[in-house]
Amino acid sequence: MTTALVLLAAGGGGGGTDPNDPLQTNDVGTAGPIGLLLIVLLLIAAALLVKSMSRHLKRVPRSFDPEDEIRVPDDAAELFEEQRPPGEDLLDQLRRAPRAIEPPRRSAQPPSEG
Repeated sequence: MTTALVLLAAGGGGGGTDPNDPLQTNDVGTAGPIGLLLIVLLLIAAALLVKSMSRHLKRVPRSFDPEDEIRVPDDAAELFEEQRPPGEDLLDQLRRAPRAIEPPRRSAQPPSEG
């Protein structure tokens, strides 16, 4: 009995080949329609990822360096000109017309009629 079990475990107990055994047939590892479908789906997914990545890369700036560029004057006269910070003209205009930014003040005494 132990000899029969050893022969069956070694694969030599059947004496012949089983046509339904996938290990004994020659078509093991051949691609079927499911494999083709999976390959096509993977190619489509890769194409969509490449398209999305190229769209995102177009939005990335060329450089992440600050945009504060040093301006070199054309002649020496520009070095001595007064440089006003941006928005200073608007502040001067509002300082000259304070009623434009403050509500009218109420006086403590009622106006006298007369």
